[in-house]
Amino acid sequence: MSTATQNAPAPREQWQSQMGFILAAVGSAIGLGNIWRFPGVAYTNGGGAFLIPYLVALLTAGVVYLLFDWALGHRYRGSAPAIFRRVHPKFEPLGWFQVGLCFLIITYYAVIVAWSVRYVGYSVNRAWGDDPAAFFTQDFLRLLPSSEAHLTAEVVPAITWPLVVVWLFVSLIMALGVAGGLERLNKIFLPLLIVMFAGMVLRAITLPGAVTGLNSFFTPDWAALADPHVWIQAYAQIFFSLSVMFGIMITYSSYLPRKANLGPTGLVVAFSNSSFEILAGIGVFSTLGFMASKQGIAISELEGITGPILSFVTFPQVISMMPGGPLFGVLFFGSLALAGVTSLVSLIQVVTAGVQEKFGMSVRRSSLFVGIIAALTSTFLYSTTNGLNMLDVVDNYVNNVGIVGSAIVTVFLITFVVRRLPELHHHINEHSARPVGAWWRIFAGYITPIMLTVMLVFALVDLVQNGYGDYPQWFTLAFGWGGLAFILAASLLLSALPWRTAVDHFLPARLEGMEHRPYAHHQDADDNGLAEETR
Repeated sequence: MSTATQNAPAPREQWQSQMGFILAAVGSAIGLGNIWRFPGVAYTNGGGAFLIPYLVALLTAGVVYLLFDWALGHRYRGSAPAIFRRVHPKFEPLGWFQVGLCFLIITYYAVIVAWSVRYVGYSVNRAWGDDPAAFFTQDFLRLLPSSEAHLTAEVVPAITWPLVVVWLFVSLIMALGVAGGLERLNKIFLPLLIVMFAGMVLRAITLPGAVTGLNSFFTPDWAALADPHVWIQAYAQIFFSLSVMFGIMITYSSYLPRKANLGPTGLVVAFSNSSFEILAGIGVFSTLGFMASKQGIAISELEGITGPILSFVTFPQVISMMPGGPLFGVLFFGSLALAGVTSLVSLIQVVTAGVQEKFGMSVRRSSLFVGIIAALTSTFLYSTTNGLNMLDVVDNYVNNVGIVGSAIVTVFLITFVVRRLPELHHHINEHSARPVGAWWRIFAGYITPIMLTVMLVFALVDLVQNGYGDYPQWFTLAFGWGGLAFILAASLLLSALPWRTAVDHFLPARLEGMEHRPYAHHQDADDNGLAEETR
């Protein structure tokens, strides 16, 4: 489409402060996976010894790709599709693929937040009774057995109503914009989350048997360090936990003002996220130690130490056993809800930003449009009696295939096709109080992608050979592979549609003193993303 037919973009929104951006980035990174995934992954992969590959992965993948995303977003200043189009016109489908991944995630992530909200109320009177497992799967979810998973229109009211409330709330936040909505939300919710979760942890470590749980969590199994699977799990945890390489951090950094401090900020966000994960491990395993001591068994004999079962079955069992359980439950499930909301809004922003810029919508219209479609999808797929089955399949394929595949393709295109890695490295150092060394380029473009490729190959081989769970084969084909195929097709279609805003008017700032200067003859870009004459 000729840029002459495109509308000039409205002035681009910005974070009001660097601290606002940091809180939003930390809020996005700290999510449900920090609380219910990290403790179990660490426990089953070497305990205290797992922290060694975890720290290595944090530095060589977490910080590296956080800065990679921030350099792309801050330099090219747009939604994911706009940014990849500006890198090269043929790369726009990659941006829409990342938008599609985020859309799939928000449709089920909101449901988990709704569960958490509902369980805050259930904690007060311990509504799950003597059998939290039966309550969660039968009374609350009314779940179909996984072997009988199929499409159903039987909506569960106990899930639908809190889900509607969640979508109304987050849609309102999105309609208020970056500064008025996202930044203000994280300034309130993130400190509240930390205070509530710290209170839960303090209560947990005072429980009888807590020391046993902490010993299980931190006791190192040094032999595990020789197992490649442990290292893959460490990279997987860091990669998914920090919200990198699937549009979130690219979009968030695009709202930073031109004068921003990228390098040190990346370290703050990465280590804040990991610190919260370790805090979560302390709280969870103190609680599990109490539960094991009450039952007179070893922690290794407990079931449900990760994922939804940990949160909605194991923790309710603990709450029923302990003195002051209702308060403990409110703190735990309140923390889950807060962590879920701060991550959910970051995922939605990726989608609304793409729609807003592609179709020339206002912030409010794009928020309403995306919110309605996502809310309807959430309701009719995940608040049904088949909801947890659907969620499990889609989540597995999105995370283990979609996100990792997107990251590998992104790095390959940037590093080897358009050769912009030196440009991004230069941009990071131009906007950092302390320069980032050549090690960043080596890990970003060469070493870490090898680990990601190994992760993807392991996932693909396992899925092809063994399938996933005991779901019917047609079910995983339709909603696992089918979901990825759908967003790939949608990405190509959306890329073929004309832009309603002047995406092609943008040209990145000139880079001086570089061997590879593809835009040396171009113009600089101001804070609104419009080209202005270089002076």
